[in-house]
Amino acid sequence: MDNLQLIAIAGIGIALLLLLVIYLRIAAFVALILVSLIVGIGAGMPLDGVIQSIKNGMGGTLGFVAIVVGLGAILGQVLESTGGIARFAQSIIQRFGEAQAQWSLGFVGFIVAIPVFFDVAFIILVPLVYSLAQKSGRSLLYYAVPLLAGLAVTHAFIPPTPGPIAVAEILNADLGWVIVFGALIGIPSMIIAGPLFGRYIANKIYVPVPTHFALQGNDDETDATQSLPISFVITIIGLPLVLITANTLAPFITTDQQVINTLSFIGHPFVALLITTLLAILLAHKYCRLDKNALLTIANKGLEPAGIVILITGAGGAFKQLLIDSGVGAALGEILAASGLPIILMAFTIAALTRIAQGSSTVAMITAAGLIAPIASLQTLSPAFLGLLVIAISAGATTFSHVNDSGFWLVSRYLGISEKDTLKSWSMLTTVIALVGLVMALALQAFL
Repeated sequence: MDNLQLIAIAGIGIALLLLLVIYLRIAAFVALILVSLIVGIGAGMPLDGVIQSIKNGMGGTLGFVAIVVGLGAILGQVLESTGGIARFAQSIIQRFGEAQAQWSLGFVGFIVAIPVFFDVAFIILVPLVYSLAQKSGRSLLYYAVPLLAGLAVTHAFIPPTPGPIAVAEILNADLGWVIVFGALIGIPSMIIAGPLFGRYIANKIYVPVPTHFALQGNDDETDATQSLPISFVITIIGLPLVLITANTLAPFITTDQQVINTLSFIGHPFVALLITTLLAILLAHKYCRLDKNALLTIANKGLEPAGIVILITGAGGAFKQLLIDSGVGAALGEILAASGLPIILMAFTIAALTRIAQGSSTVAMITAAGLIAPIASLQTLSPAFLGLLVIAISAGATTFSHVNDSGFWLVSRYLGISEKDTLKSWSMLTTVIALVGLVMALALQAFL
Protein backbone atom coordinates (compact mmCIF):
# COMPACT_ATOMS: atom_id res chain seq x y z
CA MET A 1 0.00 0.00 0.00
CA ASP A 2 1.50 3.36 -1.04
CA ASN A 3 1.83 6.49 1.08
CA LEU A 4 -1.18 8.29 -0.38
CA GLN A 5 -3.45 5.34 0.37
CA LEU A 6 -2.19 5.14 3.95
CA ILE A 7 -2.73 8.86 4.47
CA ALA A 8 -6.20 8.62 2.94
CA ILE A 9 -7.05 5.88 5.45
CA ALA A 10 -5.80 8.08 8.30
CA GLY A 11 -7.88 10.99 6.98
CA ILE A 12 -10.97 8.80 6.82
CA GLY A 13 -10.26 7.64 10.38
CA ILE A 14 -10.01 11.22 11.69
CA ALA A 15 -13.21 12.20 9.85
CA LEU A 16 -15.00 9.18 11.31
CA LEU A 17 -13.74 10.06 14.80
CA LEU A 18 -15.17 13.56 14.48
CA LEU A 19 -18.46 12.20 13.14
CA LEU A 20 -18.81 9.76 16.04
CA VAL A 21 -17.97 12.35 18.70
CA ILE A 22 -19.79 15.39 17.26
CA TYR A 23 -22.91 14.07 15.57
CA LEU A 24 -23.53 10.62 17.00
CA ARG A 25 -22.41 11.69 20.51
CA ILE A 26 -20.43 8.49 21.03
CA ALA A 27 -18.13 8.60 24.07
CA ALA A 28 -14.62 9.62 23.03
CA PHE A 29 -13.13 6.48 24.59
CA VAL A 30 -15.36 4.18 22.53
CA ALA A 31 -14.88 6.27 19.38
CA LEU A 32 -11.08 6.18 19.62
CA ILE A 33 -10.98 2.39 20.07
CA LEU A 34 -13.39 1.86 17.16
CA VAL A 35 -11.45 4.17 14.84
CA SER A 36 -8.19 2.46 15.84
CA LEU A 37 -9.64 -0.88 14.74
CA ILE A 38 -10.90 0.54 11.45
CA VAL A 39 -7.61 2.29 10.61
CA GLY A 40 -5.59 -0.84 11.39
CA ILE A 41 -7.79 -3.08 9.28
CA GLY A 42 -8.01 -0.52 6.48
CA ALA A 43 -4.22 -0.23 6.38
CA GLY A 44 -3.98 -3.98 5.73
CA MET A 45 -2.62 -5.06 9.10
CA PRO A 46 -3.25 -8.66 10.23
CA LEU A 47 -6.27 -8.85 12.51
CA ASP A 48 -4.27 -10.21 15.43
CA GLY A 49 -1.71 -7.45 14.80
CA VAL A 50 -4.43 -4.82 15.11
CA ILE A 51 -5.49 -6.19 18.50
CA GLN A 52 -1.89 -6.41 19.69
CA SER A 53 -1.18 -2.81 18.67
CA ILE A 54 -4.21 -1.60 20.61
CA LYS A 55 -3.10 -3.55 23.68
CA ASN A 56 0.46 -2.27 23.44
CA GLY A 57 -0.60 1.34 22.87
CA MET A 58 -3.19 1.32 25.62
CA GLY A 59 -0.98 -0.43 28.15
CA GLY A 60 2.13 1.57 27.37
CA THR A 61 0.33 4.87 27.74
CA LEU A 62 -1.64 3.99 30.87
CA GLY A 63 1.45 2.64 32.59
CA PHE A 64 2.56 6.25 33.00
CA VAL A 65 -0.53 8.42 32.68
CA ALA A 66 -2.79 6.51 35.08
CA ILE A 67 -0.36 6.92 37.98
CA VAL A 68 0.42 10.58 37.35
CA VAL A 69 -3.18 11.68 36.71
CA GLY A 70 -4.46 9.59 39.61
CA LEU A 71 -2.02 11.04 42.13
CA GLY A 72 -2.56 14.55 40.76
CA ALA A 73 -6.33 14.18 41.10
CA ILE A 74 -6.07 13.11 44.74
CA LEU A 75 -3.67 15.97 45.47
CA GLY A 76 -6.05 18.51 43.95
CA GLN A 77 -9.02 17.12 45.84
CA VAL A 78 -7.18 17.38 49.17
CA LEU A 79 -6.38 21.04 48.50
CA GLU A 80 -9.97 21.75 47.49
CA SER A 81 -11.61 19.90 50.36
CA THR A 82 -9.42 21.54 53.01
CA GLY A 83 -10.28 25.03 51.77
CA GLY A 84 -6.64 25.71 51.00
CA ILE A 85 -7.28 26.89 47.46
CA ALA A 86 -9.94 29.47 48.36
CA ARG A 87 -7.90 30.78 51.28
CA PHE A 88 -4.79 31.05 49.10
CA ALA A 89 -6.67 33.10 46.48
CA GLN A 90 -8.17 35.44 49.06
CA SER A 91 -4.77 35.98 50.65
CA ILE A 92 -3.11 36.88 47.34
CA ILE A 93 -5.79 39.43 46.49
CA GLN A 94 -5.66 40.98 49.97
CA ARG A 95 -1.86 41.17 49.86
CA PHE A 96 -1.66 42.96 46.50
CA GLY A 97 -4.84 45.00 46.94
CA GLU A 98 -7.96 45.32 44.85
CA ALA A 99 -6.23 47.81 42.54
CA GLN A 100 -4.04 44.94 41.31
CA ALA A 101 -6.84 42.37 41.45
CA GLN A 102 -6.68 41.63 37.72
CA TRP A 103 -3.05 40.57 37.94
CA SER A 104 -3.62 38.75 41.21
CA LEU A 105 -6.50 36.73 39.76
CA GLY A 106 -4.47 35.83 36.67
CA PHE A 107 -1.60 34.44 38.72
CA VAL A 108 -3.97 32.80 41.21
CA GLY A 109 -5.62 30.96 38.31
CA PHE A 110 -2.22 30.02 36.90
CA ILE A 111 -1.07 28.50 40.20
CA VAL A 112 -4.34 26.93 41.38
CA ALA A 113 -4.96 25.03 38.12
CA ILE A 114 -1.74 23.06 38.62
CA PRO A 115 -3.30 20.64 41.12
CA VAL A 116 -7.03 21.28 40.53
CA PHE A 117 -9.14 20.58 37.42
CA PHE A 118 -10.16 23.69 35.44
CA ASP A 119 -13.90 23.54 36.07
CA VAL A 120 -13.53 22.78 39.78
CA ALA A 121 -11.04 25.62 40.26
CA PHE A 122 -13.30 28.09 38.45
CA ILE A 123 -16.34 27.16 40.54
CA ILE A 124 -14.30 27.53 43.75
CA LEU A 125 -12.89 30.93 42.80
CA VAL A 126 -15.75 32.61 40.94
CA PRO A 127 -17.27 34.06 44.18
CA LEU A 128 -14.11 36.18 44.48
CA VAL A 129 -14.84 37.57 41.02
CA TYR A 130 -18.44 38.36 42.00
CA SER A 131 -17.27 40.09 45.17
CA LEU A 132 -14.68 42.28 43.44
CA ALA A 133 -17.08 43.27 40.65
CA GLN A 134 -19.83 44.15 43.11
CA LYS A 135 -17.50 46.33 45.20
CA SER A 136 -15.96 48.15 42.22
CA GLY A 137 -19.00 48.39 39.95
CA ARG A 138 -16.91 47.21 37.00
CA SER A 139 -17.98 44.69 34.38
CA LEU A 140 -17.70 41.15 35.68
CA LEU A 141 -15.43 40.39 32.72
CA TYR A 142 -12.78 42.77 34.09
CA TYR A 143 -12.03 40.22 36.82
CA ALA A 144 -13.32 36.97 35.29
CA VAL A 145 -11.17 37.07 32.15
CA PRO A 146 -7.80 37.19 33.98
CA LEU A 147 -8.87 34.33 36.26
CA LEU A 148 -10.06 32.26 33.30
CA ALA A 149 -6.88 32.98 31.37
CA GLY A 150 -4.71 31.78 34.26
CA LEU A 151 -6.78 28.62 34.68
CA ALA A 152 -6.89 27.86 30.94
CA VAL A 153 -3.16 28.37 30.38
CA THR A 154 -2.09 26.07 33.20
CA HIS A 155 -4.74 23.50 32.31
CA ALA A 156 -3.20 23.30 28.84
CA PHE A 157 0.51 23.88 29.47
CA ILE A 158 1.67 22.80 32.93
CA PRO A 159 1.88 19.18 34.20
CA PRO A 160 0.52 17.40 36.16
CA THR A 161 -2.69 18.52 34.45
CA PRO A 162 -3.93 15.63 32.26
CA GLY A 163 -3.56 17.20 28.78
CA PRO A 164 0.18 17.87 28.71
CA ILE A 165 0.81 14.66 30.67
CA ALA A 166 -0.94 12.63 27.95
CA VAL A 167 0.80 14.42 25.07
CA ALA A 168 4.21 14.13 26.74
CA GLU A 169 3.76 10.40 27.20
CA ILE A 170 2.66 9.85 23.59
CA LEU A 171 5.62 11.87 22.28
CA ASN A 172 8.08 10.46 24.85
CA ALA A 173 8.82 14.00 26.00
CA ASP A 174 10.55 14.86 29.28
CA LEU A 175 8.08 16.46 31.70
CA GLY A 176 10.76 18.76 33.06
CA TRP A 177 11.15 20.43 29.67
CA VAL A 178 7.36 20.59 29.32
CA ILE A 179 7.19 22.46 32.64
CA VAL A 180 10.02 24.83 31.63
CA PHE A 181 8.48 25.72 28.27
CA GLY A 182 4.97 25.68 29.72
CA ALA A 183 5.99 28.42 32.14
CA LEU A 184 8.04 30.38 29.60
CA ILE A 185 5.16 30.43 27.13
CA GLY A 186 2.27 30.22 29.57
CA ILE A 187 2.97 33.31 31.67
CA PRO A 188 3.11 35.75 28.71
CA SER A 189 0.04 34.04 27.23
CA MET A 190 -1.82 34.51 30.52
CA ILE A 191 -0.82 38.19 30.75
CA ILE A 192 -1.92 39.03 27.20
CA ALA A 193 -5.12 36.96 27.28
CA GLY A 194 -5.88 37.85 30.91
CA PRO A 195 -5.31 41.33 32.36
CA LEU A 196 -4.66 43.02 28.99
CA PHE A 197 -7.50 41.43 27.01
CA GLY A 198 -9.74 41.53 30.10
CA ARG A 199 -9.36 45.30 30.36
CA TYR A 200 -10.22 45.68 26.67
CA ILE A 201 -13.26 43.39 26.58
CA ALA A 202 -14.65 44.77 29.88
CA ASN A 203 -14.83 48.21 28.25
CA LYS A 204 -16.77 46.70 25.32
CA ILE A 205 -19.18 44.47 27.25
CA TYR A 206 -20.67 45.36 30.64
CA VAL A 207 -21.70 42.28 32.59
CA PRO A 208 -23.37 42.87 35.98
CA VAL A 209 -22.95 40.55 38.94
CA PRO A 210 -25.56 37.75 38.73
CA THR A 211 -28.60 38.50 40.86
CA HIS A 212 -28.32 35.21 42.75
CA PHE A 213 -25.00 36.28 44.27
CA ALA A 214 -25.16 37.78 47.75
CA LEU A 215 -22.03 39.54 48.92
CA GLN A 216 -22.66 38.68 52.54
CA GLY A 217 -21.03 35.40 53.49
CA ASN A 218 -18.66 35.16 50.54
CA ASP A 219 -15.76 37.18 51.91
CA ASP A 220 -13.36 35.72 54.38
CA GLU A 221 -15.66 32.89 55.34
CA THR A 222 -12.99 30.24 55.41
CA ASP A 223 -12.32 29.10 58.98
CA ALA A 224 -8.55 29.37 59.38
CA THR A 225 -8.53 26.53 61.90
CA GLN A 226 -10.13 24.21 59.35
CA SER A 227 -8.02 25.04 56.28
CA LEU A 228 -4.38 24.50 55.44
CA PRO A 229 -2.00 27.37 56.18
CA ILE A 230 -1.11 29.26 53.02
CA SER A 231 2.58 28.40 53.31
CA PHE A 232 1.67 24.72 53.18
CA VAL A 233 -0.60 25.22 50.16
CA ILE A 234 2.21 26.94 48.25
CA THR A 235 4.63 24.15 49.24
CA ILE A 236 2.23 21.43 48.10
CA ILE A 237 1.60 23.09 44.74
CA GLY A 238 5.23 23.89 44.04
CA LEU A 239 6.99 20.78 45.37
CA PRO A 240 6.29 18.38 42.47
CA LEU A 241 7.20 21.03 39.90
CA VAL A 242 10.51 21.72 41.68
CA LEU A 243 11.37 18.01 41.98
CA ILE A 244 10.50 17.18 38.35
CA THR A 245 12.37 20.20 37.01
CA ALA A 246 15.40 19.42 39.20
CA ASN A 247 15.49 15.95 37.64
CA THR A 248 15.62 17.45 34.15
CA LEU A 249 18.20 20.12 34.95
CA ALA A 250 20.45 17.97 37.20
CA PRO A 251 22.99 17.08 34.45
CA PHE A 252 23.41 20.80 33.73
CA ILE A 253 24.14 21.83 37.32
CA THR A 254 26.28 19.01 38.71
CA THR A 255 28.66 16.28 37.55
CA ASP A 256 28.23 14.15 40.69
CA GLN A 257 26.58 10.99 39.37
CA GLN A 258 25.19 10.02 42.77
CA VAL A 259 23.43 13.38 43.07
CA ILE A 260 22.11 13.05 39.52
CA ASN A 261 20.79 9.54 40.22
CA THR A 262 19.12 10.69 43.45
CA LEU A 263 17.46 13.68 41.77
CA SER A 264 16.43 11.42 38.89
CA PHE A 265 14.64 9.11 41.32
CA ILE A 266 12.86 11.66 43.52
CA GLY A 267 12.20 13.87 40.51
CA HIS A 268 10.47 11.16 38.53
CA PRO A 269 6.78 12.18 38.25
CA PHE A 270 5.68 9.00 40.07
CA VAL A 271 7.86 9.66 43.10
CA ALA A 272 7.50 13.46 43.10
CA LEU A 273 3.70 13.29 43.06
CA LEU A 274 3.57 10.42 45.56
CA ILE A 275 5.74 12.39 48.03
CA THR A 276 3.60 15.50 47.57
CA THR A 277 0.29 13.65 47.85
CA LEU A 278 1.33 11.90 51.06
CA LEU A 279 2.55 15.22 52.47
CA ALA A 280 -0.79 16.85 51.62
CA ILE A 281 -2.72 14.02 53.30
CA LEU A 282 -0.58 14.22 56.47
CA LEU A 283 -0.96 18.00 56.68
CA ALA A 284 -4.72 17.76 56.09
CA HIS A 285 -4.97 15.22 58.89
CA LYS A 286 -2.96 17.34 61.32
CA TYR A 287 -4.19 20.87 60.58
CA CYS A 288 -7.72 20.23 59.31
CA ARG A 289 -8.58 17.48 61.78
CA LEU A 290 -9.65 15.04 59.07
CA ASP A 291 -9.74 11.43 60.17
CA LYS A 292 -8.70 8.48 58.01
CA ASN A 293 -12.26 7.86 56.76
CA ALA A 294 -12.68 11.47 55.66
CA LEU A 295 -9.32 11.38 53.89
CA LEU A 296 -10.25 8.16 52.13
CA THR A 297 -13.52 9.75 50.95
CA ILE A 298 -11.60 12.76 49.64
CA ALA A 299 -9.15 10.54 47.74
CA ASN A 300 -11.94 8.49 46.17
CA LYS A 301 -13.82 11.64 45.17
CA GLY A 302 -10.72 12.98 43.45
CA LEU A 303 -10.32 9.80 41.43
CA GLU A 304 -13.85 9.92 39.99
CA PRO A 305 -13.25 12.55 37.26
CA ALA A 306 -9.72 11.24 36.69
CA GLY A 307 -11.07 7.89 35.49
CA ILE A 308 -12.60 9.36 32.34
CA VAL A 309 -9.45 11.28 31.47
CA ILE A 310 -7.28 8.19 32.01
CA LEU A 311 -9.42 5.99 29.75
CA ILE A 312 -9.56 8.57 26.94
CA THR A 313 -5.81 9.01 27.16
CA GLY A 314 -5.25 5.27 27.00
CA ALA A 315 -7.45 5.01 23.92
CA GLY A 316 -5.43 7.83 22.38
CA GLY A 317 -2.30 5.80 23.03
CA ALA A 318 -3.87 2.86 21.22
CA PHE A 319 -4.71 5.08 18.24
CA LYS A 320 -1.14 6.39 18.17
CA GLN A 321 0.27 2.85 18.16
CA LEU A 322 -1.98 1.83 15.27
CA LEU A 323 -0.75 4.80 13.23
CA ILE A 324 2.85 3.73 13.87
CA ASP A 325 2.41 -0.01 13.27
CA SER A 326 0.27 0.46 10.15
CA GLY A 327 2.89 2.65 8.46
CA VAL A 328 0.71 5.76 8.41
CA GLY A 329 3.20 7.64 10.57
CA ALA A 330 6.08 6.91 8.24
CA ALA A 331 4.01 8.03 5.26
CA LEU A 332 3.11 11.28 6.99
CA GLY A 333 6.75 11.79 7.91
CA GLU A 334 7.88 11.50 4.31
CA ILE A 335 5.27 13.99 3.13
CA LEU A 336 6.15 16.41 5.93
CA ALA A 337 9.83 16.22 5.02
CA ALA A 338 9.01 16.94 1.38
CA SER A 339 6.66 19.84 2.25
CA GLY A 340 9.14 21.70 4.41
CA LEU A 341 6.34 22.61 6.87
CA PRO A 342 7.70 23.08 10.40
CA ILE A 343 6.60 20.24 12.64
CA ILE A 344 5.56 22.70 15.36
CA LEU A 345 3.20 24.51 12.98
CA MET A 346 1.81 21.21 11.70
CA ALA A 347 1.21 19.93 15.25
CA PHE A 348 -0.51 23.17 16.26
CA THR A 349 -2.76 23.15 13.17
CA ILE A 350 -3.90 19.54 13.61
CA ALA A 351 -4.74 20.15 17.28
CA ALA A 352 -6.53 23.43 16.53
CA LEU A 353 -8.69 22.00 13.74
CA THR A 354 -9.62 18.98 15.85
CA ARG A 355 -10.45 21.21 18.83
CA ILE A 356 -12.69 23.52 16.79
CA ALA A 357 -14.42 20.58 15.15
CA GLN A 358 -15.30 18.51 18.21
CA GLY A 359 -14.80 20.71 21.28
CA SER A 360 -12.74 18.60 23.67
CA SER A 361 -9.22 19.90 24.21
CA THR A 362 -8.16 16.50 25.57
CA VAL A 363 -9.33 14.66 22.44
CA ALA A 364 -7.68 17.32 20.27
CA MET A 365 -4.37 16.94 22.11
CA ILE A 366 -4.42 13.16 21.92
CA THR A 367 -5.43 13.11 18.24
CA ALA A 368 -2.68 15.55 17.28
CA ALA A 369 -0.08 13.78 19.41
CA GLY A 370 -1.04 10.45 17.86
CA LEU A 371 -0.52 11.82 14.35
CA ILE A 372 2.68 13.70 15.19
CA ALA A 373 4.37 10.97 17.28
CA PRO A 374 5.29 8.74 14.31
CA ILE A 375 6.64 11.77 12.45
CA ALA A 376 8.67 12.89 15.45
CA SER A 377 10.11 9.38 15.88
CA LEU A 378 11.58 9.56 12.37
CA GLN A 379 13.52 12.73 13.18
CA THR A 380 16.34 13.42 15.59
CA LEU A 381 14.63 15.77 18.03
CA SER A 382 16.24 16.86 21.28
CA PRO A 383 14.42 16.38 24.61
CA ALA A 384 13.98 20.15 24.80
CA PHE A 385 12.42 20.31 21.34
CA LEU A 386 9.99 17.50 22.24
CA GLY A 387 8.96 19.48 25.31
CA LEU A 388 8.32 22.50 23.11
CA LEU A 389 6.33 20.33 20.69
CA VAL A 390 4.05 19.29 23.57
CA ILE A 391 3.30 22.96 24.26
CA ALA A 392 2.60 23.65 20.57
CA ILE A 393 0.01 20.85 20.52
CA SER A 394 -1.47 22.05 23.81
CA ALA A 395 -1.73 25.59 22.42
CA GLY A 396 -3.54 24.37 19.32
CA ALA A 397 -5.96 22.35 21.43
CA THR A 398 -6.83 25.47 23.44
CA THR A 399 -7.98 27.62 20.53
CA PHE A 400 -11.52 28.97 20.07
CA SER A 401 -13.61 27.16 22.66
CA HIS A 402 -17.21 27.50 21.48
CA VAL A 403 -20.63 25.88 21.75
CA ASN A 404 -19.38 22.30 21.41
CA ASP A 405 -17.12 22.67 24.47
CA SER A 406 -18.44 22.18 28.00
CA GLY A 407 -16.13 24.95 29.22
CA PHE A 408 -18.03 27.43 27.04
CA TRP A 409 -21.30 26.69 28.82
CA LEU A 410 -19.66 26.64 32.27
CA VAL A 411 -18.36 30.18 31.71
CA SER A 412 -21.65 31.37 30.19
CA ARG A 413 -23.71 29.96 33.06
CA TYR A 414 -21.59 31.23 35.94
CA LEU A 415 -21.05 34.70 34.48
CA GLY A 416 -24.67 35.00 33.35
CA ILE A 417 -23.82 36.14 29.80
CA SER A 418 -25.33 35.35 26.41
CA GLU A 419 -23.80 32.97 23.89
CA LYS A 420 -22.83 35.95 21.72
CA ASP A 421 -20.96 37.67 24.54
CA THR A 422 -19.36 34.38 25.59
CA LEU A 423 -17.99 34.03 22.07
CA LYS A 424 -16.63 37.58 22.22
CA SER A 425 -14.99 37.06 25.60
CA TRP A 426 -14.23 33.42 26.49
CA SER A 427 -13.81 32.12 22.92
CA MET A 428 -11.51 35.00 21.99
CA LEU A 429 -9.57 34.56 25.23
CA THR A 430 -8.76 30.93 24.36
CA THR A 431 -7.81 31.96 20.82
CA VAL A 432 -5.41 34.61 22.12
CA ILE A 433 -3.76 32.00 24.37
CA ALA A 434 -3.37 29.64 21.41
CA LEU A 435 -1.89 32.24 19.05
CA VAL A 436 0.54 33.65 21.61
CA GLY A 437 1.58 30.07 22.40
CA LEU A 438 2.20 29.31 18.72
CA VAL A 439 4.20 32.49 18.08
CA MET A 440 6.39 31.91 21.13
CA ALA A 441 6.91 28.23 20.30
CA LEU A 442 8.02 29.11 16.77
CA ALA A 443 10.35 31.76 18.17
CA LEU A 444 11.86 29.45 20.80
CA GLN A 445 12.54 26.62 18.35
CA ALA A 446 15.25 28.78 16.78
CA PHE A 447 17.29 28.35 19.95
CA LEU A 448 17.00 24.54 20.09
